[in-house]
Amino acid sequence: MQKIKVLKEVFGFDTFRSGQEEIIDAINDGKNVLAVMPTGGGKSLCYQLPALLRSGTLLIISPLIALMRDQVKSLVEVGVTAAALHSQNTDEEITFLLEKANLGELKMLYVSPERLASRRFINLIKRLKISLVAVDEAHCVSQWGFDFRPDYLKIGSLRQAIGNVQIAAFTATADYETRVDIIESLFMTRPEIFVNGFDRPNIKFNCKFKHQPRAQLLTFVRDYKDQSGIVYCGSRAKTEVLARALQDHGYKSEFYHAGMTSEKRKEVEDRFQREDGLIVCATIAFGMGIDKPDIRFVIHADLPKSIENFYQEIGRAGRDGLPAESLLLYNLEDARFRRMQIDESSGDLEKKTADHIRLNALLGFAESQSCRRSKILEYFEKEYYPNCQNCDLCSTAPKLFDGTEAVRKILSVILRTKENFGANHLIDIIRGVRSNKVRHLSHDQLPTFGLGRDLNKQQWQSIFLQILGLDLIRPSSKRRGAYYLTKKSLPILKGLQNISLKKIDFSEYSISNENNRPKALVLEQDEPLFVALRKKRRELADSLNVPSYIIFSDKTLIEMVDKKPNNLDDMHAISGVGQKKLLKFGDSFLSVITGKGIEKIHPIRKKIAGKPNVWLYDLIEEVIKMHDRGENGLEKPLYVSPSLILKIFEREPKKLSDLQDVSGMTDKILKRYGRPLIRAISSSGRRRSFKLN
Repeated sequence: MQKIKVLKEVFGFDTFRSGQEEIIDAINDGKNVLAVMPTGGGKSLCYQLPALLRSGTLLIISPLIALMRDQVKSLVEVGVTAAALHSQNTDEEITFLLEKANLGELKMLYVSPERLASRRFINLIKRLKISLVAVDEAHCVSQWGFDFRPDYLKIGSLRQAIGNVQIAAFTATADYETRVDIIESLFMTRPEIFVNGFDRPNIKFNCKFKHQPRAQLLTFVRDYKDQSGIVYCGSRAKTEVLARALQDHGYKSEFYHAGMTSEKRKEVEDRFQREDGLIVCATIAFGMGIDKPDIRFVIHADLPKSIENFYQEIGRAGRDGLPAESLLLYNLEDARFRRMQIDESSGDLEKKTADHIRLNALLGFAESQSCRRSKILEYFEKEYYPNCQNCDLCSTAPKLFDGTEAVRKILSVILRTKENFGANHLIDIIRGVRSNKVRHLSHDQLPTFGLGRDLNKQQWQSIFLQILGLDLIRPSSKRRGAYYLTKKSLPILKGLQNISLKKIDFSEYSISNENNRPKALVLEQDEPLFVALRKKRRELADSLNVPSYIIFSDKTLIEMVDKKPNNLDDMHAISGVGQKKLLKFGDSFLSVITGKGIEKIHPIRKKIAGKPNVWLYDLIEEVIKMHDRGENGLEKPLYVSPSLILKIFEREPKKLSDLQDVSGMTDKILKRYGRPLIRAISSSGRRRSFKLN
């Protein structure tokens, strides 16, 4: 089939990932599509491949300039004509690129949503033959989504301007309400909907209560020396502090936040894309435009805004399908801050309620007492999932205790102090600490004073965090973070409901146990070859001024290490090695693998390297060499050009008359080589058929 041929020859893959083929078939059938796919699930291929099977230009709407640039570089490297239009283009560049598209010289055109506001741009687009409009990060169109962008609403106007064009929309994080919003905003009629799961089984989930967080961070990254990662922080200052801490311990690290100059931010982005083993400590300003497939870990040093934000951010790890990890560090202050952020926002009550639900889901994930993957997938997919065996809770089950009395003590002290105080003061009362504030307010006279002396401050903080995660209490924005009870707390307070909590043992919050060690990417004995291949990749990437992964991904290099190809035909069988990359880079990587110099092969033979029947070309060439001086070996040599050998190969002759029809075939060549060729081809064909059967 044509799609399989394009998949291998252009993109270098033998098979589709889960869910890709069904979406591609729907697009090929002319259907409008909404696809929800996990980050790293290969959504780009779902619209790029159909575009290569039809005439016209694919228009891709993407929100991030850096992402567009990288996509274009990747496409150009595999032989696809592509370009990007965004705010940094000049008018002359825009006109030039659109003229190229108008002449049919541009197969794929990326545009930022801001461009859709330009009447001049819309008028120029009208002249093009648009084969398909692909909308990336489609959740940005929804006001229910976590990343709403008003410019996405202009896509409807674009559709009207260029006619009833086919639309394919893609997102990684969209709950039911957001999907409904996307459909209403983008489509005239109901599209084909594909929800291909949210699971990223290669990512291991870890959540830890903050306890000496810098030490926790350094312990976690210890096993990721020379691997790329992102550390998300809640403040600009923290990005700089943690980056310096990593540097002091011998790691390559940079910080990134919105307070830096655009030039400095671009420098960090470029370095992260190009280098292996760089760790970037950043605010959420970093990452949306990063499509680096070999990020091995994502750490949240502070609690994110919502479960959608969290899931999209950890989704930047392990896009190559290899093992990756996520670590979430959080504490009571983080949760309190996020609650207050929601309450103090400008949204209406409905929006604030929705944001609290999203935060509840994240806190529920963090405070889960069983499989974390099940927790997060149940939120997105509304279905039960069994334990994953790839999260910290599946590796080591938490110890639980009956926390009913402890929770009642907290709820009671909140009520007795009229819901006017924050966690630290309430904990002082419970623990029997006569602080100046406690004495001044006579809170040492309360019946609840000192009822929790059996637990220390950190343990009570953890219990506070757990019940905050269960949405039994919330901080009040009107009372400077004082806690008040929600309706969910009443059954517990009245003795109608019991509650289990995780037992607090701070030794559990260290990250030094064996269960947290990452899996090695290659066997120990293969590590030197893997390092050598990465070095070669880096050299080639630097020479071409592109990120390393655009040459080959880590996954492709690992397969090279595993299979150790001996020639270009073997190399072509490696996943991720398409025809153009084989011709461009195959020799260089083969020389590293075999330890030999680059074998001289005629360019024509190189072009067909890896084809299923390439053996036929080699057979034809061998027969011609054997009979160069005729059957008796005494005749004058008769030259046959490589181009004629290629024509014979493409003809796949079964009889002499097939050879006669080959363009460029002379009587002399036919007389000398014809019968030996047909005998050899016929004999070899029978043997190969026998082997295959």
